Amino acid sequence: MRFASLGSGSEGNALLIEKQSGTTTTRVLLDCGFSAKEIERRLMRLGTCVDEIDAILITHEHSDHVGSALTLARKRSIPLYMSWGTACAVGADNLDAGLNVLWGDAEVAVGDFAILPYTVPHDAREPLQFVLSDGASRLGVLTDVGMATAHITTVLSGCDALVLECNHDTQMLAASRYPQSLKARIGGIHGHLNNQAAADILASLDRSRLRYLIAAHLSQQNNSPELAQAAMAAVLGVAATEIVVASQAGGFDWLSL
Repeated sequence: MRFASLGSGSEGNALLIEKQSGTTTTRVLLDCGFSAKEIERRLMRLGTCVDEIDAILITHEHSDHVGSALTLARKRSIPLYMSWGTACAVGADNLDAGLNVLWGDAEVAVGDFAILPYTVPHDAREPLQFVLSDGASRLGVLTDVGMATAHITTVLSGCDALVLECNHDTQMLAASRYPQSLKARIGGIHGHLNNQAAADILASLDRSRLRYLIAAHLSQQNNSPELAQAAMAAVLGVAATEIVVASQAGGFDWLSL
């Protein structure tokens, strides 16, 4: 299994996961939060194209995650996977293209992947996050969530790689020019994780198999890569430079498990 990010942040999110098994290759796009043209451009940077995508998974209906997913599904006949609440919120319940409804903790198979959707607290209709397994390795993703839960700890324990939201620094958010209502939403229990909250989740996990930790969904106004890396590194007891940061402009390049 290998995975790479097309970009991560409030302006768009997409994660590409690939598994080669003998003569077959399965490619899954987790979130599709850019225009169709931009998705094409960013996939080319990773050496692939939209026509090679076998499925699109959607975490929730916010535009920086759903983006051009419905357009690509219609035009390229790519199966979509999302919760029923998300489907209704984005109009995918009436989509001509193949819609596959996901339920929390009900695993589904897509090619060589076993995909486990799990529920999280976030200000969306029926949000899900995901763990993908190829039978040998597990990739956990947690990019939009307001608070830790015991269920999150259970699901993400024992992953070989983890893409973890480090959205904001609490002091930077408090000092920002954002309206108070927006600050309250971001920092609330259905908003986004601050660096320390992300570190606390990381500390709660079984990390015995963890090889890669990626800090994701960083706010460009209210966080910095250095602050996120420092918070994660303190938990792992490693140098800050060992923490990969998913950027908005470039995501991150292929990592292999």
